[in-house]
Formats: sequence, structure tokens, C-alpha cells
Amino acid sequence: MSERLFVLLQHVLPKLAITRLSGFIARSQAGSLTQKLIRDFITRYQVNMAEAAQPDPAAYPSFNEFFTRALKPGVRPLADSTLICPVDGAISQFGRIESGQIFQAKGKSYSATALLAGDTTLARRFEHGQFATIYLSPRDYHRIHMPCDGRLLSMSYVPGELFSVNPATARGVDALFARNERVVCVFDGPEGEFVLVLVGATIVGSMATVWHGVVNPPRSKDVRHWDYRDQDIRLKKGEEMGRFLLGSTVVLLFPEGQCAFKPEWAPAKAVRMGEAMAD
Repeated sequence: MSERLFVLLQHVLPKLAITRLSGFIARSQAGSLTQKLIRDFITRYQVNMAEAAQPDPAAYPSFNEFFTRALKPGVRPLADSTLICPVDGAISQFGRIESGQIFQAKGKSYSATALLAGDTTLARRFEHGQFATIYLSPRDYHRIHMPCDGRLLSMSYVPGELFSVNPATARGVDALFARNERVVCVFDGPEGEFVLVLVGATIVGSMATVWHGVVNPPRSKDVRHWDYRDQDIRLKKGEEMGRFLLGSTVVLLFPEGQCAFKPEWAPAKAVRMGEAMAD
């Protein structure tokens, strides 16, 4: 299938219905059928089960439990760096936020304000700051960790589309990450506020955080907001903060002067949770 046709199909397919069906299948404990699904997935995407805390595929009663599997202690050592990579995946794009715009792909950018559900005050805090977009492929480890120490300030669920977030779609769909369903988490870190956005996609049944649990479903037409400033929720660098139940992509925003990305960082480069992201 050509890249153009792949993108065009996403505009007409019933993405929400497909996502709901996929979520139902992923949650189901269907015995041998579930085990076949897991084993076929491991084979197709060459998943490295040797890194898993539970390497036996038969030990997972549902696809979701397999997909959000924990890793063995020590397989993702934390670098001695100001910021560490929060996920396994591949770098989509990274760089400076210029005139309120975040670079998506060749010829395409989107506004920080749109990504943050129209919160212009929050978006202004990241003018001239830095962003990083990291894509998690199906074979990757799908828990999300903290890039640095942080105190949780707020979380917002933002309804939206459910386009795929793979590189082909990023090249073909305008403002992809500001159009898709997402969860926006704002933290106060050692160098000021930073944002970690969990972006949903087709067949991403749900997104969850360690302090809230599953955020979606329920899905709604309105933005939902939670304020945590009075709860003193603190997470350490490298600690798990959330997970994808199928999918997806994370977008990080840092204020001006907080970080300088490692010289070896480049679009499409594979990255692993815990490695140095910035000095």
C-alpha cells in the first residue's frame, strides 16, 4: 500500500469503532485464542521477551497484560544525566519551539497552544523552549517513565481524532499530535515546569497514569481537567508515570534554557528508556 493511500484510508475508516473493538480484544482473557494472539504478535514484531520480567508468553492472561509487561530489573539503567529518555522508541523530531510552533515533519508544524488544548498561558511558558517527540512502535516496551524528578501539577484529557501516529501518518496528516486524543501531564521539575503528553492513536484502547489509573475510556467530547497542586504527588527520575494500552507517541516540552539535546540525537534514531537525552 502506498503511503498516500494509507493516509487517505485513515480519513474514511471508522477509527473509533476499530479502537473500541481492539480494546475489547486486548482486555479479553480468551485462553488459547489470547495465547495465539500474543505469540503471533511476538513473532511478527520480533519482541524481545528475554528482557521481560516474565518472559513466558503463556503467563499473560490478556493481551493488555502482555503489552504493558514489566522489564527485568537492571535492563534499563538510568544515565547520570539532567534528562533521560522516558520511553523505548524512535525519535520522530526534536528541537526548538519557534513562534509557538512545534515541528512535526517536513513542511508540517503545529502550535503548542493546540497541543495543550488551547491553554495559551501554559503554551507561552515554553516559547523558545525545547520539544521532543518519540514514537513507540508495536515491538517496544510501552511503559512511560519520568525524564527527571517532578511534582505533578495537573492532568488534562483532550478528546480528538484517532489517526495512526507512525512516521507515514506524521508526514501526511496536518497537526497530527494536536488533533489526536491525548493526555497532557504538567510537572514542576528541577529547572521549572515541563509537560509530558501521551498521544492516543488508532487501536490505542486506553492510556493510564500511575496516580489516576485508566484515563480513557470514558471518552468525552469535552476536555477534562484534574488539578493536583495540593496533593504533593512526586515522582523520581526513571520512575514509571504511565503506560499505553496499545500505541503510541509521547511529546515532551521543556522551558527555554532547561536542556541541550545530546549531539548524537537525530530523527529516526532508536532510543531506550533511561539513556541520556540531554546534558
